[in-house]
Amino acid sequence: MTALPRLMVAPNGARRMKSDHPALPLTLSEIVATAQACAAAGADGLHLHLRDAAGLHVLDAGLYREALSELGSAVPGMSVQITTEAVGRYSALHQRQVARESGASMVSAALREMVQDTPDATATRFYDDCAAHGIAVQHILYDPADFDLLSRLLPDALLHDPGLQLIFVLGRYSRDQNSAPTDLMPFLDRMKAMETAPDWAVCAFGRGETACLAQAHRCGGKLRVGFENSLWHTDGTIARDNAERVAAVRSACN
Repeated sequence: MTALPRLMVAPNGARRMKSDHPALPLTLSEIVATAQACAAAGADGLHLHLRDAAGLHVLDAGLYREALSELGSAVPGMSVQITTEAVGRYSALHQRQVARESGASMVSAALREMVQDTPDATATRFYDDCAAHGIAVQHILYDPADFDLLSRLLPDALLHDPGLQLIFVLGRYSRDQNSAPTDLMPFLDRMKAMETAPDWAVCAFGRGETACLAQAHRCGGKLRVGFENSLWHTDGTIARDNAERVAAVRSACN
């Protein structure tokens, strides 16, 4: 199973637009150029969101296959993980179909979304099926309580597999969506209590992004940085582009 990259960039997400930052990449050509710049700055992975002609979030297996092909040629050393995020537009069934049919070897999926109007057994079969086909699913945990859902849905063999991929989201539901390094500790405590040692990473919202990622690095985690979660440097200034955020986080972790 493909391991998580050490430093993944999430350059656009599903919600921000050019009005939020002119350097936010929306078209495939912009995403490819951003990936190249971020790879040069030190990122070894890309968390991929695609947009339609109107700039809206889109989940489409064919568009993903096209994007994966172009990114594979432009940044061959960069791992690419697709998102299955619903953003209120897609059903869990559609999300699962895209994950299976996109040709991606790495997929990001929110546990909470996978059980929307879905029996637990169906979600469990999806995770088993992905593992059988070599698709590495990174499970999104927004709160330490999501470990309970993880335990409920994953077969024991996957739950305790060292290849299990998790990402802890810091600050998503905090006041003003600002994160703090202390937000990480409850996740680490729950992980230790489960006696599991997964391949884990952190992303963090708002102006605390750099401090949170530096803390995760010190604790042995992997990192996801980028305009999906934050536009800001530690000093409160807005970054010029995603590559500048990648460079800033690399510097903070050295």
